[in-house]
Amino acid sequence: MVRAAREADPDHEVLLGDAAELPFAAGEFDLVVAFMSLQDVDDHVGAIAEAARVLQPGGHLCLAIVHPLNSAGEFDGQSRDSPFTVRSSYLEPSSYADSVERDGLELTFVSRHRPLESYTEPIVEHGLLIERLRESTVPPEVATTERSQRWLRIPLFLHLRAVKPT
Repeated sequence: MVRAAREADPDHEVLLGDAAELPFAAGEFDLVVAFMSLQDVDDHVGAIAEAARVLQPGGHLCLAIVHPLNSAGEFDGQSRDSPFTVRSSYLEPSSYADSVERDGLELTFVSRHRPLESYTEPIVEHGLLIERLRESTVPPEVATTERSQRWLRIPLFLHLRAVKPT
């Protein structure tokens, strides 16, 4: 991805780094975005700590993750009324994999289920204040199949905005 980004725009600086050890000075940014990544990071607490460190006072952390309820369970069938079941502990971290095939290419995404508190507590512990938390689902106009209508009952994603106090 780094090579492709550099080839696409050679004048744009592209860095490769560890989310838990960012190569930036403290207070360097007014916004940090973690979009659909923290559930895939081994050291999500370190990544949150680094986001807080590089934010300037008044700066925001915006994140989106797979909703922890979503990653804890699954539907028992394909119909819109299929029960959603959590078979193991919601409170215990676990790994899961999703395989997707498109245009003859199969990809497997390995992620971590973590309860909501495992994200919110490090945010607060590293000095940020949670301003907004939203649970998003499939927009009704997109849920055109019976299978997709199951997702009108369970949140797909969690969106959170936090601020570093001034």
